[in-house]
Amino acid sequence: MWERLVKYSLVRKFVHAVVGAVFYPRLAIFNKLTFEGTEHFKHLPKKNVLFVSNHQTYFVDVITFLSIFSAAKWGKKNRLGIPFYLLNPFTNVRYIAAAQTMKDSWVARFFRLAGGVVVKRTWNDKSNEVRKGLDPSDTRKIARALEQNWVITFPQGTTTPYAPGRKGTAVIIRYTQPVVIPVVIEGFSTAFDKTGLKTKKRGTALKVTFKAPLDIDYKMPADKIMEQIMEAIEQSSAYADKQGAATSAVTQTIE
Repeated sequence: MWERLVKYSLVRKFVHAVVGAVFYPRLAIFNKLTFEGTEHFKHLPKKNVLFVSNHQTYFVDVITFLSIFSAAKWGKKNRLGIPFYLLNPFTNVRYIAAAQTMKDSWVARFFRLAGGVVVKRTWNDKSNEVRKGLDPSDTRKIARALEQNWVITFPQGTTTPYAPGRKGTAVIIRYTQPVVIPVVIEGFSTAFDKTGLKTKKRGTALKVTFKAPLDIDYKMPADKIMEQIMEAIEQSSAYADKQGAATSAVTQTIE
């Protein structure tokens, strides 16, 4: 039933408008959202585009993407501005979400109607169970979504910084050969709790950077593609080492 409803543009527009209106103050008033790189949207096809990003909250990351896509459609370049874009939001976009997350609350189930492509987790936080790669049926779901839409995914599959990427994303890229846009988000884990439904700190600078499409050799092994993605979204071991060194330097300065 949920998947059938998601296919209706009017349903998605309604959910985008409601969710966008509810979260607009948290993004643009109580906190300070800025974004850059939307100039890359102008030359993108209307389908088979995959946005890959680091992950900081369960819901607000995606809600922010949806708001930015709609704002950009209305000509906004680096801020959301007055949310007139909610009158006619951009809905030609789906996002990949873990099945368990989308069942946890009525809010999650409602938000699923904004365009959720529900897949099984490769990592279960509660049981520490690990599965190898995506289920074949999940792969087909994502491929079908890409056939008609832009799709948002978080290859780490967790909000833990610098966690390794899941190879399922690379497999999808090899199979569907989409345009891949790397995205880096900052500040969301400071401003919100893990779900994104509760505010932890107001006045936080939130930033979203859309980078240029990756130049990918789709014939490369999946692990090599994943290395390229993790570097592009600034979650590779090299970035982890830089962050560790910076933190250590600050600690030594304080001491």
